[in-house]
Amino acid sequence: MPGGRLSYEDRRTIAEGLRDGLTYAEIARRLGRPRSTIGREIARNGGPHGYRAAHAQRATDWRARRRLSPPPGASATTAGRRDPVAVREFEELLTSRLSGIPAMAARVLACLFTSDTGDLTVADLTERLRVSPASISKGVGYLEQVGLIRRERDSRRERYILDDEVWYHAWQAGTRSMTLWAETVRAGVDVLGADTPAGVRLKTASRFFDLLSADMALAAEHYRQTVSGSGDATPGASPGH
Repeated sequence: MPGGRLSYEDRRTIAEGLRDGLTYAEIARRLGRPRSTIGREIARNGGPHGYRAAHAQRATDWRARRRLSPPPGASATTAGRRDPVAVREFEELLTSRLSGIPAMAARVLACLFTSDTGDLTVADLTERLRVSPASISKGVGYLEQVGLIRRERDSRRERYILDDEVWYHAWQAGTRSMTLWAETVRAGVDVLGADTPAGVRLKTASRFFDLLSADMALAAEHYRQTVSGSGDATPGASPGH
């Protein structure tokens, strides 16, 4: 019915409309649906050239079943109160904001951040991210190297666990990218000439990035010591209070 969930017959109408070269708006009028609904349906199920009604129906059924079960790392009580779609969208947002970290490593880190236990196995991550164990291994390797996670083995499996100071290390990764900017811009000064207008501009930019990265590093270290030194530290409190 209009406004409700798309049925298999609706999806067949969408597939036929795409084959006939109809626009999304024309297909939407046929079904009495908003154009945005048709656009989202097609985008999440193969796009205008890959959309298939049967495949779209199976994918929708699978997503519905996923919503009924808690994701790996979530407790049964809290998972029942969460919107799984909102959780996934937040993970994607968090992944996009983890600058300075490779894409797969950022996806793994976002999963660990949003799991109640703070630890997941390779099998958990493979199921959650829908990628191969080899891809997970690459992301985990980077995160271990920079000190964001650690691994522990239980009776049979390895578990990847967030480091206690993960935010501090993540912030350090961001400041390293800032330092790289400074070094890159500084190299351009030598190429263009320090006395040229372009060289002066790059030299100013280099000094800006140098000062900013140094200030960020000092601030991160200050708050790391403040928080780790006091279990009940509050924002705005100065060391020793």
